[in-house]
Amino acid sequence: MRSFSAVFFALIALLSLTLLGGVFVGAYELAPAELWLALTGQSTDLQQFLVWQVRIPRLLLALLVGAALATTGAATQGLFRNPLAEPTLIGVTSGAMLFAAAAMVLSFRFLAAAPAWLQQGAVSVAAFCGALVTTGLVYRLASGRGRVNVATMLLAGIAIAALTSAGTGLLIYQSSEQQLRDLTFWTLGSLGGARWGQVLGAGPIILAGVYFLHRDALALNAFLLGEREAAQLGFRVQRVKRRVIIWTALVVGTCISLTGIIGFVGLVIPHLLRIWQGTDYRRLLLFSALLGGSFLLVADTLARTIVAPAELPIGILTALVGAPFFLWLLLRERGKNALL
Repeated sequence: MRSFSAVFFALIALLSLTLLGGVFVGAYELAPAELWLALTGQSTDLQQFLVWQVRIPRLLLALLVGAALATTGAATQGLFRNPLAEPTLIGVTSGAMLFAAAAMVLSFRFLAAAPAWLQQGAVSVAAFCGALVTTGLVYRLASGRGRVNVATMLLAGIAIAALTSAGTGLLIYQSSEQQLRDLTFWTLGSLGGARWGQVLGAGPIILAGVYFLHRDALALNAFLLGEREAAQLGFRVQRVKRRVIIWTALVVGTCISLTGIIGFVGLVIPHLLRIWQGTDYRRLLLFSALLGGSFLLVADTLARTIVAPAELPIGILTALVGAPFFLWLLLRERGKNALL
């Protein structure tokens, strides 16, 4: 295991390179001189608009969302003491999808004459509310006598996900062709609508969530020994559970409301770092944020360039990376068990 400082600065360098590369690369490529002129306000209005109003807010949103999804994935794995866990298990994603589908299929009947930004805003608000509502329901089902049972939460999350999926299916059945296309594209994820208002609005929530989850790193380390042992070490186990669940719901709900569903980031990144750096959550949470940001920056840059001038949904790229990695993990674990 390399030293903390070496890995930290290596990940910072990687993040800086991917961020800078994302500014240069796209359907319209910028030369270094053109970028400098755009940043200093000496280029054409078109280039300044491209850099300041399109690429920079999009890249910052990708960085924030990637860091958020990877960090909450690592925290969820610590909460469930399961390296294959992710925020989907507590109902965040399924609830956001149900409410977003309801906004697209039902609300648009009343907002048909409204501006496009208002229609999109309705979907974002609905997705955020859906993530919080379903997570709250799962939490309530798993709570009793002042305690949160993690095993019950897992089962409740599966049941609620099945119910919300059925509700989403009914809405899809009632949708028009255009609504179905909109919903399908939303479920594949995209950063194409990134604006400064979204970055400035989501930034404080995501950064606060990453910070407060990192504050529970020692508690998550103690959870590896078991809840009883963590309590004996002085950690307030139930409070830690509530904090992790609340911040995960807020952060992931915020991300989904802005970008749609981007899968596998919360599974792939913590696993890579766990293999490389071990299970110390003081490292794992911080490094997940840095590597998750870099990963989504690269994925978004590829999404903008592979089929340029069109754009590939970013969820397709993360799935193309995440699904084979998930299968590799299963084969790796099976190989380990075969040796026991």
